[in-house]
Amino acid sequence: MAFRLLTRIVPETMIRSARRRSSYILAIATAMLLAMLAARVANGQQEHRLTVRDITSIEGVRENQLVGYGIVTGLRGTGDSQQTFFTVQTLANTLQRMGVQITPAVVTVKNVAAVFVTASLPPFSRPGMDLDVTVSSVGDAKSLSGGVLLLTALRAADGKVYAVAQGSLVLGGYTEGNSKNSKTVNHPTTGRISNGATVERDASIDLTKLPKLSFLLLNPDFTTARNVETSINKEFGKPVARAIDSRRVEVNVADTGDGSVPDLISRVQSMKIDVEEPAHVVVNERTGTIVMGGDVRLQPVSVIHGSLTIDVETTPIISQPAPFSNGTTTATTQTKLNVTDTPAQSIQLKAGASVEELIKGLHAIGATSHDIIAILQAIKAAGGLDANLEVI
Repeated sequence: MAFRLLTRIVPETMIRSARRRSSYILAIATAMLLAMLAARVANGQQEHRLTVRDITSIEGVRENQLVGYGIVTGLRGTGDSQQTFFTVQTLANTLQRMGVQITPAVVTVKNVAAVFVTASLPPFSRPGMDLDVTVSSVGDAKSLSGGVLLLTALRAADGKVYAVAQGSLVLGGYTEGNSKNSKTVNHPTTGRISNGATVERDASIDLTKLPKLSFLLLNPDFTTARNVETSINKEFGKPVARAIDSRRVEVNVADTGDGSVPDLISRVQSMKIDVEEPAHVVVNERTGTIVMGGDVRLQPVSVIHGSLTIDVETTPIISQPAPFSNGTTTATTQTKLNVTDTPAQSIQLKAGASVEELIKGLHAIGATSHDIIAILQAIKAAGGLDANLEVI
């Protein structure tokens, strides 16, 4: 019986000891992890794990902008006026191609408007695909409501026609009333045509003829480029990728041994990369807008804020002589000087304080948004802001 009791007690003691050791190990690991995170935050950087698809684009695989010039007809007297002479010339040229000869000087129409038509041609576009187009007025038309775009050729930067557009416009605004009493909502001179353009020229690239694939980082960074290179080489087990600079990483297609380039792109884009994004603060001096990340930290700083106001008031004074005297009327001025000097207020921040704490402290002492922008610039100049400060 004693032997059986001993066999029950010893395992329970060992289990409790193992649990205590596991708790100690977990506590130490948690403390180390928190210390690493604190160090990263203190350095003004925060690490994220993102896929290659989220942080890169492929060289040559992009959209192309298309633009064309045309006319919109069927307007309810809200088209271009006669002073917009190019609209009448466009109408005359269009009618001439259809066998109708007119003299532009004698034409007066108000249901036609000259427009620019824009669209984006996606990568790997094939003939027959439909595109959305945006139509905007060129002349002095009041509204394009109810208008129909006539057949318009859309060209790219090389001057070639890649698509043609035509259809009824859909507007997000309107104009009602006359010149004396009118109501305008949004922009009635800009509209869209859903699937209003048809691709007529093949603009796709042949991926099988590419000896190398270049992955371009959306935010240039040497560390991220190195991480992408390392992850790709680790995935394929051999050096197939090479970081060219802070934005470009090249992959040799032949060395990967992957027979399908789309499969290779999908495989690379699905990889997860450690990305260290620098802390950033963006300020707009015109509007007083301040946008910052949550990982922005400050070094120990002291901010003193005060104001000195000097008002100079000048009042004209007319001096007239006594009646029946030989004096003359003279004009002079009286100047009053008012000086208001408010006591300087200060705030102090310790190391690791966030910009949010700084702004709260500045608001507490009555600083405006423009004052805060100037103070942030001064703190950055003094080396107290662990972030990139961008003024737009």
